[in-house]
Amino acid sequence: MATSAIGPGFLTQTTVFTKQLLSSFGFVIVISILLDIGAQMNIWRVLAVTGKRAQDLANELFPGLGYLLAGLILLGGLAFNIGNIGGCGLGLNVLTGMDTSYGALFSCVIALMIFWMKEAGKMMDLFAKFLGILMILLTIYVAFSSHPPLGDALQHSFIPETISSTAIVTLVGGTVGGYICFAGGHRLLDAGISGEAQLPSVNRSAVTGILVTAVMRFVLFLAALGVIMQGAQLDMSNPPASVFRAAAGDLGYRFFGVVMWCAAITSVVGAAYTSVSFLKTFHPWIANNERWLISGFIVFSTGAYGLIGNPVKILVTVGALNGLILPIALAIMLVVSHKTALVGTYKHSAILTAVGWLVVIVMSYMGGLTIRNWIFH
Repeated sequence: MATSAIGPGFLTQTTVFTKQLLSSFGFVIVISILLDIGAQMNIWRVLAVTGKRAQDLANELFPGLGYLLAGLILLGGLAFNIGNIGGCGLGLNVLTGMDTSYGALFSCVIALMIFWMKEAGKMMDLFAKFLGILMILLTIYVAFSSHPPLGDALQHSFIPETISSTAIVTLVGGTVGGYICFAGGHRLLDAGISGEAQLPSVNRSAVTGILVTAVMRFVLFLAALGVIMQGAQLDMSNPPASVFRAAAGDLGYRFFGVVMWCAAITSVVGAAYTSVSFLKTFHPWIANNERWLISGFIVFSTGAYGLIGNPVKILVTVGALNGLILPIALAIMLVVSHKTALVGTYKHSAILTAVGWLVVIVMSYMGGLTIRNWIFH
């Protein structure tokens, strides 16, 4: 989970917000961890207890609600995939100097090949995991070599000088927003992990996944903070790449390009597959034509990226968009958790319920502030 989390959005969002907030970005990470855990534990427990997918539960709760939820998740998945295609373009730009638009188009063709050729997909997945481990080690090296101000980072992680609601919404959205949290919960169901007896395992998985991702977020934050505090000028056309170039030289810069492209290209296929899977239970035609719909999803994402451009802005914005979807999705699952007709004799924790509704309120409020900032800035 740690290696898959270090995708283009993760890298770009962390670097951009570290440049904006400096050591106070640590506070954003701490708050986002708490919100992530509150959201993920509630959603995963409800899915595990019922053994049903989110869209089907929503439809049973209120006819048509599942279609709305699936539509929102599909929208969030599309936004993420446009960002992933942009991340592919950034990776190839670092490696070859290729224009990001051409890099995105080339990556679209490769993604379709990976999807239709199973062996190619397996090889790419193994390659991405191997590079992901190396990326973690390189990030730790960069964090140490950049000598970040650890005292300031620790202090401002709990007593910030400035707070950004947009940064919090973006980080939460990039970790558990949109389709991501449900995709993890659905993977548990696919693995046969369901029923009340499995809840301890579900809890451990939910919390461990968030914490491992958080550790990597902090390490990357410290790496970027150290480089920035030393006076390095970040290239805002590809901020995370310039952090690695400043700390690890040209070799680190090129290696970053390989890792970013691999993380992005596998995410393109994964996000398309997961997004379309939310529609499968609605009609046999969708299930029978799933492969073609996924391919169309990838091609459409590439076309949309070609029209929008600016991959860095997309990668930051998609996290915020999925953060706006989260309170709606979480609220539906919280209502489901107390419907006897859907959960049977299971009694959902009062503490988790309170935490869940707190997340809904906080994310709705901060989402409103984010929308206001988009409109007036």
